[in-house]
Amino acid sequence: RVNSSRPLLLTHFYSLSLCLMAVCMTNCPTLIVAVGLPARGKTYISKKLTRYLNWIGVPTKEFNVGQYRRECVKIYKSFEFFRPDNEEGLKIRKQCALAALNDVRQYLSVEGGHVAVFDATNTTRERRVTIMRFCFFTFLISILFLLSSNPKVIAENIVQVKLGSPDYTDRNTEEAIQDFMKRIKCYENSYQPLDENLDRELSYIKIMDVGQRYLVNRVLDHIQSRIVYYLMNIHITPRSIYLCRHGESDFNVRGHIGGDSGLSPRGKEFAQCLGRFIQDQNIKDLKVWTSQMKRTIQTAEALGVPYEQWKTLNEIDAGVCEEMVYEEIQEHYPLEFALRDQDKYRYRYPKGESYEDLVQRLEPVIMELERQENVLVICHQAVMRCLLAYFLDKSAEELPYLKCPLHTVLKLTPVAYGCKVESIYLNVEAVNTHRDKPENVDISRLPEEALLTVPPHY
Repeated sequence: RVNSSRPLLLTHFYSLSLCLMAVCMTNCPTLIVAVGLPARGKTYISKKLTRYLNWIGVPTKEFNVGQYRRECVKIYKSFEFFRPDNEEGLKIRKQCALAALNDVRQYLSVEGGHVAVFDATNTTRERRVTIMRFCFFTFLISILFLLSSNPKVIAENIVQVKLGSPDYTDRNTEEAIQDFMKRIKCYENSYQPLDENLDRELSYIKIMDVGQRYLVNRVLDHIQSRIVYYLMNIHITPRSIYLCRHGESDFNVRGHIGGDSGLSPRGKEFAQCLGRFIQDQNIKDLKVWTSQMKRTIQTAEALGVPYEQWKTLNEIDAGVCEEMVYEEIQEHYPLEFALRDQDKYRYRYPKGESYEDLVQRLEPVIMELERQENVLVICHQAVMRCLLAYFLDKSAEELPYLKCPLHTVLKLTPVAYGCKVESIYLNVEAVNTHRDKPENVDISRLPEEALLTVPPHY
């Protein structure tokens, strides 16, 4: 039996688990354990991290212990529930934490999840030992603690997020704020932050002063490295991200995919309208990014402001199908056409790319978007879909069918746990390049000669 009141046992216990994990580290699932007092941004970071990992193809799920508590205790009365001497409250909170951990185990060991985010205060060393012991005796797992210590965000967090939670429905603002501040006090006396000596064997990242400082300890594997890198790039400064496609191109008008054609007359008109729109917005320190393709560069030129070209923002590479129309692809390569309709996200054009490839290519763009403040990205349909899917938390199945029409600007404003979207059509007509998801694609029904007609892959 582990006596969790002895701090050194925590490090000895975890050292043993580290030794075992080294045997099969490449296949270990990962548990991210949030640590910190209420209203320090733990849930904001947990949700954002979950969205990012799912976007890059790492199956991830967040487990918020507060939600389990609300399901167990339907009506929240006051901060008294969180008092350290409230035995009934302590019992319920422990039951909820264990229920969440059981669901974590189910997700990682049975449902095929790769990363679970355990979102709770976890303010005591005893609670953290309990979590580690649970994981150690149930399945092999890599654990990364994530401590958020951002006192500057407390007041804003309480007003924007906490007062909108089910706990404070029908409560007046002043009463709710007072109750929540007392709730924080209930945790402060027993709070044991991660200690550089006592917890030196643990893997953790401390985020301090709204992301101004970081402390990283014992990063164990590839997934943990990516998580740490991502967390060191996000910030909470209010800003807006503007996404739009280039103006209508000559190839758009003729129905060709890919290529590097210039703007059509209507595309040039849109570029002028976009310039006036951006000027009217009076955006502070706006940065403009384009791809290296003619149609985005010509669109940006009309703005009359400096812009930066990113090769990473180039449109998806259609390989041997570049500059063809869909009817040609269906006629010459019916099997490829059907395969793409069957799984558009993972289908890779012969000698080209898939949407899955494109997401990996765009990861540096997402990182830089997270670092920046106000940005206008002038890009392409497939690229815009990938970026939009990240901000709106869309699945791989939804991503390739997101509607991103020409001559429309999407204004994305990050809010507490998501992203507000405004769609602004600039009143310049353009062709519709969107193809809806087909139904009942059945490759077995293709004629035999179609199965033999394939493009040269090499």
